[in-house]
Amino acid sequence: MPHAAGYRGPVPAPTGHARFAGVLLHDVVECVDVRATPERLRTPGWWALVGEFEGDVRAWRFASADECADAEPEGAADTPAWHGPRADDWTSSLDRAAYTAAVQRVREHVREGDVYQANLCRVLSAPLAGSRGGEPDAAALARRLASGNPAPYAGHVHVPAGAPVPAAGGPDPSVWVVSASPELFLDLADGVLTSAPIKGTAATPAGLTPKDTAENVMITDLVRNDLQRVSDPGSVEVTQLLGLEHHPGLVHLVSTVTGALAPAVRAAPDLWGRLLAATYPPGSVSGAPKSAALRVVAELEPVPRGPYCGLVGWLHNGQDGAVRARLAVGIRTFWWTPQEGGVLRFGTGAGITWGSDPEAEWAETELKAARLIGLASR
Repeated sequence: MPHAAGYRGPVPAPTGHARFAGVLLHDVVECVDVRATPERLRTPGWWALVGEFEGDVRAWRFASADECADAEPEGAADTPAWHGPRADDWTSSLDRAAYTAAVQRVREHVREGDVYQANLCRVLSAPLAGSRGGEPDAAALARRLASGNPAPYAGHVHVPAGAPVPAAGGPDPSVWVVSASPELFLDLADGVLTSAPIKGTAATPAGLTPKDTAENVMITDLVRNDLQRVSDPGSVEVTQLLGLEHHPGLVHLVSTVTGALAPAVRAAPDLWGRLLAATYPPGSVSGAPKSAALRVVAELEPVPRGPYCGLVGWLHNGQDGAVRARLAVGIRTFWWTPQEGGVLRFGTGAGITWGSDPEAEWAETELKAARLIGLASR
């Protein structure tokens, strides 16, 4: 992979660009519907992936890739600044009363034996027009977040509408997503698959409760079961349980699960179809059991989550057949769409169990959103 030490400034946008986990991708070659044609992701080269919580997953293959340092802080002399919506323009798909009522409804589902846990989310949105009739600068927002809220799986993917991307008869190639995700969905290296679900959030370690611990253990078990569907029998293990991670303004409980891919899965032309069928959407943002939790989410959330709680990341297929991938859970994530004059969205949520207090869960969604919404607003 070519090295671009000292890279500065935005990448020209006509054919799209992406940046994630130390890799800068530019010049889109094609866009693929991963669910429909997963075998296409065996094509050698670098791919950026964005998945929506509701199931659609798209991938863009790029002509070139550079190693890069963390994004330049906003305000560097040769980088444009981010111009976001006004702070008081944000509205929520569920207000406080509606959200706390929905939390109570999840608790009723738990009492009735439908689920053990469900992740309940709301989507914040604000009008934001593109500059000079174009689209907002995703790279500029990514720099703003990298400066004010650094995250281990931060990145962005931006392919403007109208970009000359081959996708005839396939998915819409345009995309605008910026993420400051702290959570690893899937890492694939040397045939070993790793996932690190986050459950349990507080402002300080002292704020974590027994409910957070129980929730993390439930979801870790769910992720372990997901990985077992594609791994060698006996190879799946929890290498870290209830680890404590510090992030800007937050602490999280994080567990890590690994498994060695079964040889038939590792060699399959539809590798990514199999991996997504076993693991997607991520368990930490769905609930347990996953299928029942998804039905509860569909009942209670009034708008689609889109890329929020989906996936964002990259994969690389070497000429020697080696596959390397790193995909984040699409939390702490913004996405922009041109409809209605342009709208910027951001999701926030919390895991609900029988031990949940509705007001405390609302407060958790506020805590997760406050810093990032502040950075994205003017």
